[in-house]
Amino acid sequence: MLVAERQRKLVELVNERMSVRVTELSKIFSVTEETIRRDLEKLEKENLLRRSHGGAVSVQKEESEISYVEREIKNASEKKRIALQAIQLIEEGDQIVLDASTTAWYMAKELPDMQLTVLTNSIKVAVELSKKEQIRVISTGGQLLPQSLSYVGPLAERSLSSYHVNKTFLSCKGVHLERGLTDSNEFQALLKKHMLNIADQTILLADASKFGVRTFAHITDLSNISLVITNGEIEGLYEDGLKEKGIQVQTV
Repeated sequence: MLVAERQRKLVELVNERMSVRVTELSKIFSVTEETIRRDLEKLEKENLLRRSHGGAVSVQKEESEISYVEREIKNASEKKRIALQAIQLIEEGDQIVLDASTTAWYMAKELPDMQLTVLTNSIKVAVELSKKEQIRVISTGGQLLPQSLSYVGPLAERSLSSYHVNKTFLSCKGVHLERGLTDSNEFQALLKKHMLNIADQTILLADASKFGVRTFAHITDLSNISLVITNGEIEGLYEDGLKEKGIQVQTV
């Protein structure tokens, strides 16, 4: 097993179990405990886990639907860079979907005023785009989730099914090479599934902290993703795995 692959699987294992001891990791990967300690030291520097006495613990927390205030603060600089890169993929006359992620909101803030149709379940995205005269905004409506200021549920899903778009831009809580995309909120997961089903192309916007994480509700397999835009910390752990699955990767 290559070093990068071992370290990627090590992070996934720690996130799944929340904590693992060095002795156990040494047996699982058939390497010395000293090798595992070097791996853990490297991965801790990349903020992918935290070393503990005799092992490692996950830095991921099982997230419920959290407020926009919290989400705007978390990994804000990475999300802004990802959003700016994603905007480069949008062409005049496109019909696109923006989900209720903070990265999509950053996209809405930075989008130039151009001929564009945007479907969204996000109140904040819709309000931001309302300031731009040439952009046509369609809101899904549905059941309001107050914490994220987003619409979900059967009405939102039926609304999306009436349309076809060129590109869907979405994020999620977890990205796993084997288990695909997941979200902590079942209603959000179901709506995101509809979002990618109506698109010619689905672009995943996810900073490196999302990789190796599995949360409650499954959205889709990675085979349904055309392109991943993420930040540079992914390199050496997950980028090769994504490319092996035929998925384009852009890092910022």
